[in-house]
Amino acid sequence: MMRAPQKREVWTAIGVLATLAIAALVMFLPRRFQTTPITGAVIANSADLRKQTPIAGAEITAVSGFATGEAKSDSQGFFRLTFYPSLVAGQSVSLKVMHPNFLPVEIEKPPNNEVLVIRMTPAASDVPQDLNRRETVISDIRVRYTVKVSATLNVGSISKTFEVANTGNVPCNHRPPCSSDGKWKASMGGVSLDAGDGNELREVRVSCIAGPCPFSKLEPNQVSPNGQIVKLTAENWSDTVIFLAQADVFQTRVNDTVRQSYPVTFGQTMNFSLPLAAQGASIEAEFDGSPIVFPLGPQLTLSWAVCSLKVDAQQGALYRCQLKPGYRFR
Repeated sequence: MMRAPQKREVWTAIGVLATLAIAALVMFLPRRFQTTPITGAVIANSADLRKQTPIAGAEITAVSGFATGEAKSDSQGFFRLTFYPSLVAGQSVSLKVMHPNFLPVEIEKPPNNEVLVIRMTPAASDVPQDLNRRETVISDIRVRYTVKVSATLNVGSISKTFEVANTGNVPCNHRPPCSSDGKWKASMGGVSLDAGDGNELREVRVSCIAGPCPFSKLEPNQVSPNGQIVKLTAENWSDTVIFLAQADVFQTRVNDTVRQSYPVTFGQTMNFSLPLAAQGASIEAEFDGSPIVFPLGPQLTLSWAVCSLKVDAQQGALYRCQLKPGYRFR
């Protein structure tokens, strides 16, 4: 008779221990692993703040125990490292940053939520530099581009007359149309004004110019959705009247407008931005005093600089160009 209660107590104890173990595991896991990625920026190492320019295309690799992560900096130098599997809390991360134009950088960093700024030193050439080598001086830099601008112009006017024939003092006898008081027989008349394809009518003006005008009235205008056609209607309950209809004709034209932007240079780097709608961008500059035009093109290919582009919906197209050896900005 005592065995059944003892078994129940044992299973109850096992259930309590299992519940405690699961609860401890649930509480332990969030503290044990870190899923937040490491974010940062890669910039050039220089004592001059203006020369601490972002470095695009830097390859960042990271190892932390069994967790690894890889990233590549964008045109602003930004990178985001996500680890697989997740990082273990308290375990350091070994980062290595590589770029063909800069010396490698190795960092030992504990995992945290701080922004990581990595500064890279330009790589020194193994070949001795020719101290007498002549550099091409670039000056008077400007970016030329076009944007489409719409302009609405008054291109003419339309004038038409129309009459509303009727005989006055004829009783209506409840056969519409009738005068507003229902007493006299009335008639309707009108005209349509057409601005032509691609045009729009504005400032429509209608006035009675002949006949017993006080005994007539205009109905509301009927305008086509694109504003090209306006239908005018008038009611007359006396003798025949004549109306004059006039309107201005407008046309909206889209033209290419040439604009210029002036880049800002810091050290060997040039920065400028263009509207997202900009087309046909080209760089105009003087090379050793001679004016030259360089079409930028979608590939951003220049013989004297390496350029990168970042598109931002609010800021537009952001360009950054780094000079190649043998060139310098004035």
